[in-house]
Amino acid sequence: MSRHVAIVTDSTAYLPPRTMDRHGITSVPLTVVLGDEALEEGTEISTRSLAQALQKRRPVTTSRPSPERFAETYRQVAESGATGIVSLHLSAELSGTYDAAVLAAQDAPVPVRVVDTGMIAMALGFCALAAAEVAESGGTVDEAVAAAEKRAEGTAAYFYVDTLDYLRRGGRIGAAQALLGSALAVKPLLQLNGGRIEPLEKVRTASRAIARLEEIAADRAGAAQVDIAVHHLAAPDRASALADRLRSRVRGLADLHVSEVGAVIGAHTGPGLLGVVVSAR
Repeated sequence: MSRHVAIVTDSTAYLPPRTMDRHGITSVPLTVVLGDEALEEGTEISTRSLAQALQKRRPVTTSRPSPERFAETYRQVAESGATGIVSLHLSAELSGTYDAAVLAAQDAPVPVRVVDTGMIAMALGFCALAAAEVAESGGTVDEAVAAAEKRAEGTAAYFYVDTLDYLRRGGRIGAAQALLGSALAVKPLLQLNGGRIEPLEKVRTASRAIARLEEIAADRAGAAQVDIAVHHLAAPDRASALADRLRSRVRGLADLHVSEVGAVIGAHTGPGLLGVVVSAR
């Protein structure tokens, strides 16, 4: 049984299962509630089922993992040989997941550092990968946390949504409520700022909004070495085309990931979402 620092994150990181297995990252699932049915993200509800439910205007909410679920995960990870755990989670401004992890960490069998990354989706995933690389090389808990925090500082996330209605319903738009008055006349671009989803620009058409999303991401990348993730919900062709354009445009591109977001983010953004995460190495 190897002794090591273990990395735990949550299902909103949207890391490919193969990547998590390769780096020994453990994920704790959030829950999507359809009507009165609670379903774990990643295993019990597909994004297609979610999109269909949203289009039919079925009630959809999301829920954090319980402290008990985190406690069980920390116990299992400790039993596998971990001497310390770094637990990295989506923004506490958007979910109570961080708070649940903090509660569970108090009674964990090994020391646990819980980190509010202020991120979501692959913006969180890149932080988890940075911490895992340090842990794999024999780094300490403090070193792994520092790597994750440094990666978060160099990461930006931008989003296009067809409508703000889903974000409004879920109470996740914060300052973006300023856009609601004209939401029907514009296509909003949003950004993750200080752990909150906030307005970035208002654009008149979907095609122009997606072009601006590309421009903003390319400008953010500049000439630095970066990893990029393109996310979508029920918009694979748009995502693939955007990824192709970014591949040819971003000079310092290291890795580019294209993936559909899971049900938790999808529940708050609705079908048609496009997101771009730019993360400096």
